[in-house]
Amino acid sequence: MGASVASSDGTRRRRGRGRRTARPMSEINVTPFVDVMLCLLIIFMVSAPLMTVGVPIDLPDTSAEALPSENEEPLTVTLTSDGTILVQTSEVGRGELIPRLQAIAAERDSPRIFLRADGAIPYTQVMEVMGALNAGGFRQIGLVTDSGGPTLNAVEE
Repeated sequence: MGASVASSDGTRRRRGRGRRTARPMSEINVTPFVDVMLCLLIIFMVSAPLMTVGVPIDLPDTSAEALPSENEEPLTVTLTSDGTILVQTSEVGRGELIPRLQAIAAERDSPRIFLRADGAIPYTQVMEVMGALNAGGFRQIGLVTDSGGPTLNAVEE
């Protein structure tokens, strides 16, 4: 086989062509990990602002369940078929709606408000009231509807 040679410290070393065993690498190469993490960071930094774009109104779907309850009593503004505006159960004139809403918003923790409008009311009047709700400090406006109404994807049976 191979000849062995004695070294100066008394151990024998093998000489010649022998098999060299590969030692396992005991270091972790962190560079690919850092590259992947930086790519993910860039992806999230670019996509996060795109997720917040949208209309600042909470519209319920026709098959939606009830919104989760809050600690405060939900604030409701009602627009009747004759154009009367009610905040909860008290009637409010159009000129005093925004100051009343600002006073209510200063006392409440939640920026959520629910708008109930009669189906016979023109769209313009509903949008005017929604603009007043926004000017009054309420940014989350929920439109209240009855469930079981017509759907766009209803199949005739």
